[in-house]
Amino acid sequence: MTYEEYLDEVTTLMTEMYDLSDAAAIKYVMRAQAGNFFSLHDDDEALRTQEHAAQDAKTVYEQRNKSNPESFRK
Repeated sequence: MTYEEYLDEVTTLMTEMYDLSDAAAIKYVMRAQAGNFFSLHDDDEALRTQEHAAQDAKTVYEQRNKSNPESFRK
């Protein structure tokens, strides 16, 4: 999947897994993206899988209340 499709998938999974609104899930994914959490995904297509999307949705959700964008980096 493309990078944009991957971000959409992570967002969708967050709404399904954590009962978030679309707006909230988009906010969290955009914040993670701003913190460079998805930088490697942009460069490496192998990271853009359904399995990785589920893992990343969990990580982004767990980090959602952190005030420091550095917290999104692995």
